[in-house]
Amino acid sequence: MPEKIKTFTIVIGNGAYSSERPYTMLRFAYTALLEGHKINIFLVEDGVFVGKKGQNPSTYDNVEKWIRDVIDEGGEIKACGVCIKARGVSAEELIEGIEITTMNGFVDMCVQADNILFS
Repeated sequence: MPEKIKTFTIVIGNGAYSSERPYTMLRFAYTALLEGHKINIFLVEDGVFVGKKGQNPSTYDNVEKWIRDVIDEGGEIKACGVCIKARGVSAEELIEGIEITTMNGFVDMCVQADNILFS
């Protein structure tokens, strides 16, 4: 009997390269998508920097590549509008496919979720 397809909502609140958590969560998201699950990602607080395009880290795996892979596999990624504004990030600086939303959008993602992971 096939396992039930689940919806995971992943909240990323850490900066792109301040810890390995965003990278780990993106790897999880990509793997879950490949297994047929649904993924919602909400970028909040310093996690909004995970969604910036043009990243070129010299000592870490590039999280922009993982974001693009997640989007390409059908993952939905949204960023907190208040958080990007507070950090001086513009909508044009975000990777294509990331939607700016409010806490209402985050609530909707949580309502849809079977599991919520916060990093």
